[in-house]
Amino acid sequence: MASTPALNHPASASHLARPTLKSHLAFTLLSAMALLLIYALLRVALLVYNRELIGITPAASFAEAFLNGLRFDLRVVVYACIPLLLSLLSVRAMAARGLHRLWLTAFASITLFLGLSELDFYREFHQRLNSLVFQYFQEDPKTVLSMLWNGFPVGRYLLAWAVATWLLSKLFKRLDLLSRPAAKASSATSAPAWYWRIATFGVCLLVAVIAARGHISSGPPLRWGDAYTTESMFANQLGLNGTLTLISAAQASFSSHRENAWQSTMTDQQAQETVRELLLTPYDQLVDADTAAIRRDFTPPADATLPIRNVVVILMESFAGHFVGAMGYPGNITPHFDKLAQEGLLFDRFFSNGTHTHQGMFASMACFPNLPSFEYLMRTPEGANKFSGLPQLLGARGYDNLYVYNGNFQWDNQSGFFSNQGMSNFIGREDFVDPVFMDPTWGVSDQDMFDRGASELANNFGSKPFYALLQTLSNHTPYALPENLPVEPVTGHGSADEHLTAMRYADWALGQFFDKARKAPYFKDTLFVVVGDHGFGSTEQLTEMDLFRFNVPLLLIGPGIQDKFGAVSHTVGTQVDIVPTIMGRLGGEVRHQCWGRDLLNLPQGDLGIGVIKPSGGDQTVALVTSKRILIQPKGFEPRLYDYRLGAEPSAERVRSDLDPELQQNLEAFLQTATKSLLDNSAGVEDGLPERQ
Repeated sequence: MASTPALNHPASASHLARPTLKSHLAFTLLSAMALLLIYALLRVALLVYNRELIGITPAASFAEAFLNGLRFDLRVVVYACIPLLLSLLSVRAMAARGLHRLWLTAFASITLFLGLSELDFYREFHQRLNSLVFQYFQEDPKTVLSMLWNGFPVGRYLLAWAVATWLLSKLFKRLDLLSRPAAKASSATSAPAWYWRIATFGVCLLVAVIAARGHISSGPPLRWGDAYTTESMFANQLGLNGTLTLISAAQASFSSHRENAWQSTMTDQQAQETVRELLLTPYDQLVDADTAAIRRDFTPPADATLPIRNVVVILMESFAGHFVGAMGYPGNITPHFDKLAQEGLLFDRFFSNGTHTHQGMFASMACFPNLPSFEYLMRTPEGANKFSGLPQLLGARGYDNLYVYNGNFQWDNQSGFFSNQGMSNFIGREDFVDPVFMDPTWGVSDQDMFDRGASELANNFGSKPFYALLQTLSNHTPYALPENLPVEPVTGHGSADEHLTAMRYADWALGQFFDKARKAPYFKDTLFVVVGDHGFGSTEQLTEMDLFRFNVPLLLIGPGIQDKFGAVSHTVGTQVDIVPTIMGRLGGEVRHQCWGRDLLNLPQGDLGIGVIKPSGGDQTVALVTSKRILIQPKGFEPRLYDYRLGAEPSAERVRSDLDPELQQNLEAFLQTATKSLLDNSAGVEDGLPERQ
C-alpha cells in the first residue's frame, strides 16, 4: 500500500517533529498571510458597519485606505511573528510548534477582540481605539461595564469572539500540518546547521524591520499621519490599525502625563507676549505681570451689562450643533431649544474645548482650556490648583451656589474638583427620591434632574444672588429613557436614531424646566446660559478634527439681551469664553485669569478665536477662526482649511502659509497655558481687584 501523506494522519505528527528551515519559514509565512487576511476582513467589517459615513467618498479613496492599512497591519503581523523568527536560532524552539500555535491563536484572538470592540467604538467616537479606553476604566469599572452591557450587544460579541477563537486554533493547526515536511523527507534531513539558521535569521530580521518601519526610505517609521492620504476622514481612519493606536495610547497613558505635555516651540517671553496680545482687550488691565501670564482686572462697560443678579449654567450632554434646528438643521430634533433661541442670543460658531464631558465641565466653569496631556485635568494632581472660574469669581461676591446632576459626583472627580474650587451645594444621583426613571448605568432622567433643579432654585435660593450648574446626562450611551417617552422617537437616521431620540428627549426636558422657571421670582433677574458639553459625530466628517464633534450651541437668555446684542452672533468662541462673558453681563470690576474673553466686548473687527483638542491621547490640536481652522497634528506639518458650518457645511484645504500667524498663536497659547498650569499660576486668590 502506498504511504499516506502525513497531512491525512495528524497522529503521526510525532514522527514529523524534526524541523527544517523550509517548513519553519513556510509555517511563519502562512501564519503571517492568515493574520493579514484577518485584519483586512476586520477593516471590511468596520467599513460595512459604519457605511453611513461613506457619503460621496469615491471607491478609490477606500482602495487607498486598504493599501495604507496593509502597511499598518504588516507591523502588527511582525509583532506576532517575533517568537517564530527568534526560534530560528534554536532547533528545539523551531520544533515547538504547539507553543507557536498557542501564541498565534492568543495573539490573533486578542487583536480580533479589539477589532470587534472597535466597530461600535468608532461609530460612537469616530476614532480608532485610543486612550479613552483606559480613561473610562480608570473610573468606576462597575459603571463602565454597565454602560457597555446596556448600550452594546456585548453578549453577541463575546459569543462571536469565542467561536472565532476556536476557529483560529483550528486554522493555525491546519497551517502547521500543511507546512510540515513528509515523514520520509523529515527523517532523511538532518537538523539545519547553525550558520544557515543565523544567516536566515539575519535576512528575516531585515525583512521584518522594513515591514515594521513601513518603508525603506530614510526618516521616521510609519506614523498614524501616514494614513491621512485622502480627502475622506473616514477613509483615512480606516487605514489605521486599532491595535497599534491602542498600543500608542497605552504608552502615553501609562507614562508620566507631564512627559506628553506640549513642548515649547519659542521662548517663554515670546509666547507670553503673543498670548497677551491675543487675549487682552481694551477693558483689561494686566496685573501681576511678573508671576502670572494673563491675570488682569476686567472692567466691562456699563452699557454692555444686563440687569441681572443670578446665573444658571445648563450643560447639555452631547448637544451637537449640527442637529439643532436654530443652527440650520431641518430635522425638528430640538424644537424647545429652537423656541428658546428666539428670545435669547445664540452663538452659532461656538465650540467645545474637547469631546468629553470632563473637558466641557472644567472649561465652562473654571475657564481653563483642554491641553495635551491634561485632558482629564480634574483627575490629575494639577486639578487641585486654584483657577479663576465662576466659583472663585462669584464666591468672592457672596453668591450662593448649586450643582444638580443626574449621576454620581465621584465620576470624573466632580465633587472633589468643584469643592476645591469653591462650590458647596451638590445634588446628585443618591439625592433623588422616587424618580420618574432611573438609568441603571448613570442615574436619574433629565426630567428628574430639571424638576429637582427648578424646585431647588424656586424654593431654596433667591434671598441672595446665586449661580447654579445644571448638567444633563440622558443623551449618553446607553440612551436609557423613560418607558412612556414624552416625545416622538426619531427615525430615518439609521444608527443615529437612538442618539437623536435621546437628544430630542433632553430638549423636551429643557423646555419643561424653562416653563417652571418662568413662574419663579428669580427668573426676571437671571442670566441663563445653555451650552452643549460637546457634540457627536454625524455621517459627515468636517476635516480630520471632525468639527461636528466640537460645534455646539451657546445660548444666553436674560432680560434685555436681544435689545442690546441681537438674536444671533457669528463670533467664534469656546467654553473658556463663557465665564468672562457672564462677568461682562453682571458688570463691576473683576480680577481673573480666564483663557477666554468676553465675547460681547471684543475689539472692533475681532471675530473671535478658539483652541480645541479631542479627548483621549490624540495630541492633535487646532485653532479656529471665523473662516479658517488650523489643525496641528503632533509630528506633522499643520493643515489649514477654509470651513463653513450651518445648513450647508463644507471644508476645503488651502495652503498653510496663507495665514502664518495662526500657527504662532496656537503654539503660544498652548505653551503659555501649560506653563501656567505646571507653575500653579493660572488662578486668582479671589475675584476681587486689589484693594487700594
